[in-house]
Amino acid sequence: MLKSRTALLPLVLAIAAATGCSSAHAIIPAPTTDTPLAAQHGKQVAIFAGGCFWGQQAVFERVKGVLDTTAGYDGGTKATATYDQVTTETTQHAESVKVVFDPAKISYGTLLRIFFSVHDPTTLNRQGPDVGTSYRSAIFVQNDEQRHIAEAYIAQLNAAKAFPHTIVTQVVPDKGFYDAESYHQDYALHNPDNPYIMVCDRPKIETLKKEFPSLYIEYHGK
Repeated sequence: MLKSRTALLPLVLAIAAATGCSSAHAIIPAPTTDTPLAAQHGKQVAIFAGGCFWGQQAVFERVKGVLDTTAGYDGGTKATATYDQVTTETTQHAESVKVVFDPAKISYGTLLRIFFSVHDPTTLNRQGPDVGTSYRSAIFVQNDEQRHIAEAYIAQLNAAKAFPHTIVTQVVPDKGFYDAESYHQDYALHNPDNPYIMVCDRPKIETLKKEFPSLYIEYHGK
């Protein structure tokens, strides 16, 4: 991603300007199926894939109740979980973000609502200018409860026609998340003037701030 976007930056930005980096939609409804906030503080994990992990991480690290985020790869094997291999689009990995959250402060359903608000879940193997299976929309569930909530929410959004087209997001078991290279972590934070970040990722943060003001928090790094 890093090398290809540096070399093809003019083309990437031209495509981004023409196609956008997320879908245009009204504010989507909250899930009707969700777990209540826990009585005690703790840690749970959610893993989402919604295109370039720079932007996904930039969003979730600014959500109240999220304790930690990591950009990485999911859907393939440990042996192929490197940037150079994933970008060949032959490893079955998706660029993903692991979200560690406190279930006493934020629910899994609310995280899903944010996830669907900041990317286009209707484009198969594509987000804006980024094309390939590593940019697919996917939810890597940790247990049956997460699967049930995710599948119910997708059905709810499709029934409500929340998006112009049918959602193609995969809901699959998490078989292994592998951290991305260190230079990918907090990439948007450390490279705010990168044109790709300005065009594709900064708007995701602004969507979070506008649509979820009570959940938005400033983030200045770990």
